[in-house]
Amino acid sequence: MKQAIAALALALAANFACAAVFKVEPGGSIGAAVSAAGAGDTIEVAHGDYAEHVVIDKPLTLRGIGKPTIRGGFTGDVIRVRAPDVTIEGIIVRDSGVDQTAQNSGIYLQPGAHRPTVKDCDVVHNLFGIWIEKVDDARIVHNTIVGRRDLQLAARGNGIQLYNSAGAQVLDNQISHARDGIYVDLSRKSVFRGNRIHHLRYGTHYMNTHQSVWENNEVYMNRGGLALMEVRSLTVRNNIAWSNTDHGIMLRTIQDSIVENNIVAGNGRGFFIYDAEYNTVRANLVTGNEVGVHLSAGSGNNKVDGNDFIDNRQQVKYVAARDVEWGKAEGNYWSNYSGWDQNGDGKGDVAYEANDVVDRLNGQYPLLKLLLTSPSIQTLRFVARQFPVLRAPSVVDKNPRMRPLNQDWRKWNDKRPHPGD
Repeated sequence: MKQAIAALALALAANFACAAVFKVEPGGSIGAAVSAAGAGDTIEVAHGDYAEHVVIDKPLTLRGIGKPTIRGGFTGDVIRVRAPDVTIEGIIVRDSGVDQTAQNSGIYLQPGAHRPTVKDCDVVHNLFGIWIEKVDDARIVHNTIVGRRDLQLAARGNGIQLYNSAGAQVLDNQISHARDGIYVDLSRKSVFRGNRIHHLRYGTHYMNTHQSVWENNEVYMNRGGLALMEVRSLTVRNNIAWSNTDHGIMLRTIQDSIVENNIVAGNGRGFFIYDAEYNTVRANLVTGNEVGVHLSAGSGNNKVDGNDFIDNRQQVKYVAARDVEWGKAEGNYWSNYSGWDQNGDGKGDVAYEANDVVDRLNGQYPLLKLLLTSPSIQTLRFVARQFPVLRAPSVVDKNPRMRPLNQDWRKWNDKRPHPGD
């Protein structure tokens, strides 16, 4: 056994020692260099403009020197990878075709092209930026991906499309002006970390993908921020979602997941939670949103604790037949809580109720917001609290905290979207 391992190591070392470097200068052909290269070789492309479609059908490294540009001439894919263990780095990739049926892309990683790396590339002005299909262990790292700003939103492709793949690492990318920033479907065991995603329909459109991690991403100025749907066993932590016109973070049909330490500020809805069960939602800052949390469709059996709900125009929008209790372990902070702490333990002595009859009427009749400060509406709110027969089902926090955990919440003031952004 030891002899076999030693022989394999010597063979690998020999292959590495024999790896060649092919250099391509302006006027030369990258495709010809790929044809001449062997498995494990490196192709170095000098700074310049190269108008061609590149097909990589063997394991190799395609490396740009001084950020050369490969242009697809607005047809087909600019680079298509058909082999495993391919690295593409330091190249500007642009001008794919616009055929959505053919999924024209700047870089297309087709089924079986396992263990690819795409790093330090500018993938711009393509229909889809990077398409990954039935590929395991892809690494998409530190790229700038900008879509077709000249096309209507519905006619654009997505920045990164990940389909039926496992083990992807999508790290430290900048993505903007596509349709959706990162679109993920039918995949598993992936990590999405450190990406900045803005000016899109959805920052992420994420479905049927389990056992994955979303952390340290920033999604802003989109229609929707993180949209996590029909999933289970996710960890969603340390993300920032701000100034998205619809929602900051959508949790739709999600189970057995942890959502913690996120900042959700200045969105239409901070959290949109729909058909979500058996999740832990803790230590999030939810501030300055039109609605802090929109909760619906039987979203129960969740542990919602240690969160700060500060200065949302409506803290919780909740319409259901019965109460749901939050804050069972340590309580949440509510900036509009009007109770007291007589024994000084840091917890309110009376329960916080996020929804009363006025809030419920608000949901049914949005124009009522124009009268919220009127004496008649304030009187209705007071009377409803005195007479339980008028009480609406609500989110109830029996031990609300008197002070927020996040002391820097004011830095997120005035993050609401502005016309023209």
